[in-house]
Amino acid sequence: MFQLTAQKIYTPAIETCGCDFKVDSSFARTFPEKFRSDLSFSHRVDSSIKMICGYLKVPENRKDRQSRMIRLPFIILKSKNPGRHNDPLLFTSGGPGNSSLGWVNGISRSNIINDRDCIAFEQRGTKFAIPYLRDLVLDSVMREAYRRNLPKDSMWIHGIKLYKQRLLRKGIDLNGYNSDETVADITDLLKVMKIDSVNLIGGSYSGGLMMAVAQKNPSKVRSAILDSPLPMFSPIDEDEPRHFMEALHELSERVNKDSAGERYKNLEQQFHQYFLSIRNKTFGIDYKDTLLKKTITVQYNKNELLEIIVGAMLDFNQLKDVPYMITEMIRGNHLPFIYPKIDRILTKFPSPDGMRMSVYCADQAAYHDQVIIQQLYRLYPYLEGFRINDVWKEVCDCWDVPPLNPATKKPFYSSVPVFIGDGIMDPACSPLYMQQLKHYLPNAQTFLFLDRSHGVGGKTFATLVEAFINNPYQRLESQDPRVVAY
Repeated sequence: MFQLTAQKIYTPAIETCGCDFKVDSSFARTFPEKFRSDLSFSHRVDSSIKMICGYLKVPENRKDRQSRMIRLPFIILKSKNPGRHNDPLLFTSGGPGNSSLGWVNGISRSNIINDRDCIAFEQRGTKFAIPYLRDLVLDSVMREAYRRNLPKDSMWIHGIKLYKQRLLRKGIDLNGYNSDETVADITDLLKVMKIDSVNLIGGSYSGGLMMAVAQKNPSKVRSAILDSPLPMFSPIDEDEPRHFMEALHELSERVNKDSAGERYKNLEQQFHQYFLSIRNKTFGIDYKDTLLKKTITVQYNKNELLEIIVGAMLDFNQLKDVPYMITEMIRGNHLPFIYPKIDRILTKFPSPDGMRMSVYCADQAAYHDQVIIQQLYRLYPYLEGFRINDVWKEVCDCWDVPPLNPATKKPFYSSVPVFIGDGIMDPACSPLYMQQLKHYLPNAQTFLFLDRSHGVGGKTFATLVEAFINNPYQRLESQDPRVVAY
């Protein structure tokens, strides 16, 4: 196994394996059979590219000398270039809670693989890690809440309590799932792979996570690439409702100027007026329930409608449809938007993973100021009671994990060259965060994507990233008028 002294010294190890990763069997056997095709990892990497796959074995909780070992998957795509650089590109996903392995499918078609290896690292507790912090009880509780029109928030808390109990019965130590542990995991991965220089890439939550890796390993990080990052020092629940309003304002200004302006004129003002008028209202739709084999009336309110709008604004492919969506909702035509949402709740499994809850509670909720959050509700009264994130204070009071190390939450100065991109209509991690990070990173280059939202991606982003990683200190210029240095 491993040796651990009073100084909490241990030996991380690598276990090689095939690349056909499967979800933790203790969870997989509880998953309905018709959905089990989603429980295996399927890559689309060209067979000419060599893949090395394995698990990093580390303690579940480094603060516990008796902690068991857990297994974290990784995939290395080997560059075919015999003259490749010795500084690979390492990716881990955001969320927190998203799987990282699928990234190899896209990066294998990038020019970056021509010059350096690329590594996808699955964070602890996520989909293909062992253990996977997931249980279906919260999904079941919320189905019951919607079918019987029970109070949603109190039912969510009831489900959270059951969720935690089930994970604890599996022997999972929830105190071991936070960004400090994940930073230590990445540090261990670099150590056992004998990587002395690495380029980091991450987005949203993992953008901040990658800077925490740079904070702990300044000599090893050659460069970092951040897409719509959430800085570790930023309290997201104190900011995100305001970011949503700013993104909506920007979108409203756009549609006022284009050919559809008359149709969607004063979109922002109409939004404010409508959602203020329905803040205490309850609506109902007839839903054909296949389980009960009858049509039921499902109640919803402005919170579900706001969730739909925020979700669409986060998705670049849906962003253009948001003005129409809001206008139709104001007209009272909720059905095309609310029915798919209710159907997903009643037939799929949209509840968050336990890893997301542990990390969010440790990293964020423990540091949020409820007085500031209440100020937001006074500023935007129609947002009161709306959970812009699926983890909030009362959830974390139940989940009860220790807060992240305060040192990790503090901003820090670094000379590491960093590329940062964000969309001007990002309702989650506003371009404000780019500016905050740039203050502490004098070698940062920041770009604002004028037609994008959260998670910019796309051709121009890829072109700029490729140029940056080849020469991180060279000043970049965008050839796309929709992407400007910021």
